[in-house]
Amino acid sequence: MAGIEVTALHKRYPDGTVAVEHVDLSIADGELFVMLGPSGCGKTTTLRAIAGLERQTTGDIRIGATLVNELPPAERDIAMVFQFYALYPHLRTRDNLAFPLRAEGLPKAEVRERVDEAARLMRLAPLLNRRPRQLSGGEQQRVALARALVRRPRAFLMDEPLTNLDAELRADMRTEIKHLQGELGTTMVYVTHDQVEAMSLGHRIAILNKGRVEQIGTPLEVYDRPASLFCAAFIGSPPMNLIEVEVADGNLCGQGGLTLTAPPGLPRDRRLVAGVRPEALEVAEPGAEHSVPARVVSAEWLGDEIIYVVDHGGRRDVRVRMPSTVRFAADAKVGLRHSGGAPAVYDVGTEELVA
Repeated sequence: MAGIEVTALHKRYPDGTVAVEHVDLSIADGELFVMLGPSGCGKTTTLRAIAGLERQTTGDIRIGATLVNELPPAERDIAMVFQFYALYPHLRTRDNLAFPLRAEGLPKAEVRERVDEAARLMRLAPLLNRRPRQLSGGEQQRVALARALVRRPRAFLMDEPLTNLDAELRADMRTEIKHLQGELGTTMVYVTHDQVEAMSLGHRIAILNKGRVEQIGTPLEVYDRPASLFCAAFIGSPPMNLIEVEVADGNLCGQGGLTLTAPPGLPRDRRLVAGVRPEALEVAEPGAEHSVPARVVSAEWLGDEIIYVVDHGGRRDVRVRMPSTVRFAADAKVGLRHSGGAPAVYDVGTEELVA
């Protein structure tokens, strides 16, 4: 096992396209580290550079204490799992698992032992004599994970491995991956654009945007205190409501009269935006205490909760998370109020968190 250090990584292609502007990462030994961001943000290019499949333009990559800039992928002692399973269709599961070990020339007894161990960990023992076409999508992904596992690498690199699975299988495989990483204690770097995967899997998350790291933190840290307006808009489903505010009498006043608690030390000479999570707002009866007038645009019924989209202060997209027992019809006149603590506050010019 080994930690991974990425220092001042930059990747520019010959046609001038910059895929990674500047990335610094420090991934601890045994950590499940997630790189999260939209398509084109540089997360997969960074992962491929760590693997040696892409050569960075500038910057250093260390796996453990070894500088691997000049090492080919085969000498970096890592294993990759991709979105596409890349199983050999003519080989049974046992032989798919054994293939990389046989290519290394390991003794037959050791190959058999490692394959059996990986099959046990990934619950593949009943499937060892089946070919890929006889397996479901989830089973094929477990085979791909087990094939990486048998090599006993210093680190696993995973590039959106669950994208092709349906919602139920994705949830099952997230559980499998988290359990596997916890049992093995191996460093794992996981790339995804799915924030649910990132929040449920990662010990820490790096949020990337336009080839740069916007924030690194635990799932709770990036959810509670997004470091930039981009992170605030990207993390959360639904995302934060971003409301322009002014500081007045120790409070934050938004358009339409919505009043929020002001954190201490706010600058008064800048344009500010408050980031308010949907669960920190309430929809109430018209005229309720501390509420301002609003109107229900739509309601999204999610079983145990309802996401109300309300029209307030000239905006028709303010989202509020409420229990399913609180019900208002579309177009109903309601009261809107803030029920949480001090929100995250951002500078409009720099787009960075100021309080």
